[in-house]
Amino acid sequence: VVTRDDVERSLKEVFQFVKDKEQLLQDLRSQIEETKKKISEKQSERDYWSEYKNVGSKIHAERISSLEKDIVEVKYELERTEEYYREALKVVREENQKLFDRHMKLLSEEALKNAVGYLDKNCRREIEENEWLKEEVKIYRKEESDLKASVQLLEEENTTLLAKLIDIKLQHLRV
Repeated sequence: VVTRDDVERSLKEVFQFVKDKEQLLQDLRSQIEETKKKISEKQSERDYWSEYKNVGSKIHAERISSLEKDIVEVKYELERTEEYYREALKVVREENQKLFDRHMKLLSEEALKNAVGYLDKNCRREIEENEWLKEEVKIYRKEESDLKASVQLLEEENTTLLAKLIDIKLQHLRV
């Protein structure tokens, strides 16, 4: 014998079972939608990297190759420029040395002329005693050291200017 309560309970259980199954089905549908979105995202990412593999990587490889060639050219130009300025510095130093030597020779000749111009008994006697010459030598040595110092300063200034020129050249090459 089945009573009405049994039927209602059974119907409620079936209804609840159906309701639970519908909720489960709805949950599964939402999970399916999320999975589809993830699949779509991964597919677009895969397409992007596939495109990069086929096209983008070649472009970057060409760009890298071009930049490497530019680096080699800049290094070559730097070496050439460095060698040029090294030679120019050498020439300037030699020219400074020649000017210094010539100036010292002129000073020596002038000192000799001055010494000969003042020769008299007293001067001869001073020459014999070497005191006067010792003073002249001190003066000319001082002038020589001053000239050497000025030549050194000029060489340092030239070196600084050459370094600036090289830096400017490098900046222009980089641009």
